[in-house]
Amino acid sequence: MHKLNISELFSLENTLVAPLFNDVNLCYEVLPKISDFIKNLGPTLDSSIYEIKGENIWIAKSAKIAPTAHITGPCIIGENSEVRHCAFIRGNAFVGDNCVVGNSTELKNVVLISHVQVPHYNYVGDSILGSYSHMGAGSITSNVKSDKTLVTVKLDDKIIETGLKKFGAILGDNVEVGCGSVLNPGTVIGKNSNIYPLSSVRGYVNANSIYKKAGEVVLKR
Repeated sequence: MHKLNISELFSLENTLVAPLFNDVNLCYEVLPKISDFIKNLGPTLDSSIYEIKGENIWIAKSAKIAPTAHITGPCIIGENSEVRHCAFIRGNAFVGDNCVVGNSTELKNVVLISHVQVPHYNYVGDSILGSYSHMGAGSITSNVKSDKTLVTVKLDDKIIETGLKKFGAILGDNVEVGCGSVLNPGTVIGKNSNIYPLSSVRGYVNANSIYKKAGEVVLKR
């Protein structure tokens, strides 16, 4: 279970979102807390850095927001981040500093910790993306099982019950997801790992790994 601990996946020093992870051990336990965290944090933000742009929407003055982007609160968008043409932010979205939310990308109930890129036609729902993670063009998180049962995480030879109906993916820091990949419900990818393009990923992927396909995952040299 320790592989699912916050400390195993993320470096949170000097990030605005760090308090969200207080008193939480397992990564997916954060997901139901995102909305209230944003609503409580927003009013405390420095008005010289952030401005209110709608109900429960706070956007850094240094952020670049395309006029065609649609943003619904609760939402915080950090300093020097960019939200590009036709991005759709559906609410409960924390976008940290120096992030890119790209063309036609959709976010819902997510945390992008910092320096995260979801730049081309991505869907990211009920997920957490660690610092410097990147999702290639067309890669998505699938956040609901087809049979609508509660999401589990397959970890080694164990099945972890999350109690969540909606849970997409957790990406540790410095994870690279190849173009066109699908991260199935309950996917957790350890730090510094790479996912080959066009992959269908399920369960836990060890840190410092290269995921080539199901059953073929190798450690980086």
